[in-house]
Amino acid sequence: MLKVWNYCKNNRLLLFAVAIIGLLSFYIFLNPENFYASIETWSIEVRDYFGSFYLWLGLLTFIFLMLIALLPIGKRRLGGKKPEYKTWSWLAMLYSAGMGAGILLRAVQEPVFMYQNPPIVSKDSNSIIALEYTFYQWGFTAWAFYVFFALIIGYYLFIKKKTVLLSNGFPQYEGSKLIKIVDLLTVLTTVIGIVAAIGLGAQQIDGGMTYLFEFGKNYYFAYLFTFAVFLFGFFSVYRGIHRGIQKISNLNIAVTSLLFLFVLVQSDIIEVLKNFGLATYHYIVDFIPLSLALGKHNPGEAFLTDWTYYYWAFWLAWAPFTGIFIARISRGRTIRQMIFGAILLPSLGSFLWFSVFGTSAFQIVEEMNTYQGEMGNVFTSIFVFLENYPFASLSSLVTIALLVGFLVTSVDSAIYVLSMFTDKGKQNPKKSHRFIWAVLLLVFTEAILVLGSINPAVDVLTAMQKLLIITSLPFAFLTVMIGISFVRNLLTRE
Repeated sequence: MLKVWNYCKNNRLLLFAVAIIGLLSFYIFLNPENFYASIETWSIEVRDYFGSFYLWLGLLTFIFLMLIALLPIGKRRLGGKKPEYKTWSWLAMLYSAGMGAGILLRAVQEPVFMYQNPPIVSKDSNSIIALEYTFYQWGFTAWAFYVFFALIIGYYLFIKKKTVLLSNGFPQYEGSKLIKIVDLLTVLTTVIGIVAAIGLGAQQIDGGMTYLFEFGKNYYFAYLFTFAVFLFGFFSVYRGIHRGIQKISNLNIAVTSLLFLFVLVQSDIIEVLKNFGLATYHYIVDFIPLSLALGKHNPGEAFLTDWTYYYWAFWLAWAPFTGIFIARISRGRTIRQMIFGAILLPSLGSFLWFSVFGTSAFQIVEEMNTYQGEMGNVFTSIFVFLENYPFASLSSLVTIALLVGFLVTSVDSAIYVLSMFTDKGKQNPKKSHRFIWAVLLLVFTEAILVLGSINPAVDVLTAMQKLLIITSLPFAFLTVMIGISFVRNLLTRE
């Protein structure tokens, strides 16, 4: 403990981050009802005043990155003469860190919800509308938020030879104490995003175990799973990227591919491919009106609040941590390769995933005499879905193991990135920093699980949905400022 205190005392960024997160965790433990009431009120105000801002930000971020990739700067290499990691490992690590457990959490529940409740009125079939909107919320915009920060960090880290600190995005204010607030805000936003994901993942593991073994809902299992995930995550990050994170990521993607093929070979492959092609086509053609909710593509304020604003806030909250991680593993690649590779390839992978699970789920729903919302629970939907296939118990256990694996890679990646930030931007942070962040994230995640357990009507998803909309707003404005600063520096120095 003395070493921990000495590290914090001599590192103001770490000290302030630990203090703020520690106090927030303590407050949630003591006053969960009051905390939830506050974030509910604030989230409504943010939604009402800044909802359109989130939409514009997503679209402009994507357009900005496409322009950068096509301009001459896109040919610049991010350090080194060749990529540090092979393409498969690179994609596996960025996908595990960027999406991971989310594609299991929403694989069935989201497409089925859109299928049962089409966001818009259209001449297209409900299945195409459902997949198009699912693609929209898991596609180009999400990865554009990630890659934007990967571009900024990668440029200053490998080309300008700076550290990984996001404050380097404002070189004109280098040395200013005020600009250090940027790094503190980045750390806090990253913590909120990763804790939200781990809390939701732990709830899905708990939901799967409850469904499979038919025991009553018990948050103590979620607390136990969370502890186990952080224990494995710390062990992985302690070993480093090559020996820990890379190996687990490769294993995750390999097992995910097997689960994908298991469902695909038992599906109507022609229907899956047809839906994939049509939904992808409509998504690309409708991308701009979808992104701004224009005309017939405006699903209404209620839908935007429950889905799009929440997702954009979630991707933004994950953007600094995932973006920095993508930059760190993209050494040796050109800016163009990183932008196109990290936006297009993972998006297409997600589209295929949702097409297979979504199309199969639509057919199962249609074959039911009366659908009673069996796939409507975000934490159990995929397990209900797998009951319709052979070896249901085995495939469900594999899914739970995958959830653990994805959460471990999210945890170890987050610990590594936060450690880089608070260890003066070093690419290989001290192991003592990794330990501090493992403990701190564990405590905060448990606090969020307590928040979700205070009332049966208030689950973790609802709580984090509201909290993320609030906490990501300052970072949304910071994104605009960093982008403007980046362009200014390119125009004056390149």
